[in-house]
Amino acid sequence: VQVKFRGGSEDQQEAQAFLGKAMLIAVAVMAIILVTQFNSLFQAFLILTAVIFSTGGVLLGHLIMGKPFGTVMSGVGVITLAGIVVNNNIVFIDTYNVLRNRGAEAFEAILRTCAVRLRPVLLTTVTTILGLMPMVFAVNIDLINRDVSVGAPATQYWTQLSSSVAGGLAFATMLTLFLTPSLLMIQANVSDWLARRKARTSDGAAAIHS
Repeated sequence: VQVKFRGGSEDQQEAQAFLGKAMLIAVAVMAIILVTQFNSLFQAFLILTAVIFSTGGVLLGHLIMGKPFGTVMSGVGVITLAGIVVNNNIVFIDTYNVLRNRGAEAFEAILRTCAVRLRPVLLTTVTTILGLMPMVFAVNIDLINRDVSVGAPATQYWTQLSSSVAGGLAFATMLTLFLTPSLLMIQANVSDWLARRKARTSDGAAAIHS
């Protein structure tokens, strides 16, 4: 005997499988592009970790709003959020690389990058979240009839999508401003340690040879 749930349950499972594959393909394409542009596996991985961690903000946003995690609309929100989060980290890391190429030390380059990119990152986050607030709170504004309604049926469908993007973006911005500089400093310290170790090994080999 085989039992299958059809109807809405079957449609939901198909949508979940499709969105899962779409997310994997999107992350893979972004990883290939980032590696070719930055020529660094660590920095590409660093950018993509923000996408993964931003899903925590998505779940937190649903928890605060008291909304269930919908497979279709919340999943689309996570995929949409990935592009915004990647953009903020690309801008941040690109500025850091430019300052490093100009001869700045790692710590100084990180501080200057945070000072220069703080305003663009915050403006992107604040304007996006404020623009999504009517959808988050299910506010429908009819300009022609001059009517404002809350909780209309037409708005309930988009609440999960907007809550996913707004919550995830707010959480990912904190990651961009705090976690990304910390990981860049760790990369610089590890690179310096490896360079010093290689130099000591070369000096020891030269002394033995002489």
